Amino acid sequence: MSKVPKNFIMPAEWEKHEATWLGWPHNKEDWPGKFTPIPWVYAEIVKKISPGEKVRILVESKEHERKAKFVLNSANVQLSNVDFFRLKTDRGWMRDACPSFVMNNDEVAVVDFRFNGWAKYKNYKKDEKLPKFISEKLGIKHITAEHKGRHVVLEGGSVDINGKGTLITTEECLMDEKTQVRNPGFTKADYEQVFKNYIGVTNVLWLGKGIAGDDTHGHVDDLCRFVNGNTLILVQENNKDDDNYMPLNENRERLQDFRLEDGTKPETIFLPMPEPVIFKGQRLPASYANFYINNSCVIVPTFNDPNDKTALGIIGELITDRPVAGIHAVDLVWGLGTLHCLTHEQPESNKSI
Repeated sequence: MSKVPKNFIMPAEWEKHEATWLGWPHNKEDWPGKFTPIPWVYAEIVKKISPGEKVRILVESKEHERKAKFVLNSANVQLSNVDFFRLKTDRGWMRDACPSFVMNNDEVAVVDFRFNGWAKYKNYKKDEKLPKFISEKLGIKHITAEHKGRHVVLEGGSVDINGKGTLITTEECLMDEKTQVRNPGFTKADYEQVFKNYIGVTNVLWLGKGIAGDDTHGHVDDLCRFVNGNTLILVQENNKDDDNYMPLNENRERLQDFRLEDGTKPETIFLPMPEPVIFKGQRLPASYANFYINNSCVIVPTFNDPNDKTALGIIGELITDRPVAGIHAVDLVWGLGTLHCLTHEQPESNKSI
């Protein structure tokens, strides 16, 4: 087993980025009947991120790149901080298909956790090549995450970290042995060893279930996030008739017993949920917790909901070193994910890449 050197850790999302990776949308099956507005939402994402860091965009071909540039130019996005990389992908959800970046003071490496289409979809073979592609393009070390002789399956959206040794995840996603099984037979101890070996985590906090409508079966980035080293933000549902009410209350109770890596109790702030977003009879995973922290700002999904303003205000009070900006995500969430699901940060080191 090739372990990451002990001085390498996965930094927190709010630490300085070299770049954000995006996959320019192309798979119309992800937004059936609603694909047309999606590139324009991506343009807004790039417009918010690119002033503070590079945006590295994967495109399918020269023609796909031309279309992307047309949309970005039309939206008045400055392309000076945008780079394009050509790689054919299946779907382009960068949070989950990209490798995890780990670093020490002067070096960044990629940890290749296997991506298998959330243990649900068959079209993932192209996305599976992303870690090796990125390591080769950037010229940085590539480490395959292995445990018990197997290539470990793990998506970026299934974990969230504070950069000091604590990670939060859900039992529904990682421990389920019936619905979407990532690593059959793995125990909590197995996962905790993997996190220690490959991303420098020494303390794992286990929540229960994720939110209703979540196609990934329990990703934590729609549920509970770190906003600094000792503060967690947890979504809550006040409507007792809503499918989210019971599981979110159960998670709230679990948080009371959680401790950080230094033994202290994390501060917990509660974030409202929007009213259920339903399209073509399907409940969608609309959540304000799917925000993305970049060098320029924090981008937060909004849903034409009265709680949009409340959520932006709460996040803005917690993250005060950069502005908070809402991005309309009613169309985007038809793809069963929003801003955090689409993006993946690459940390900055003293060696510019």
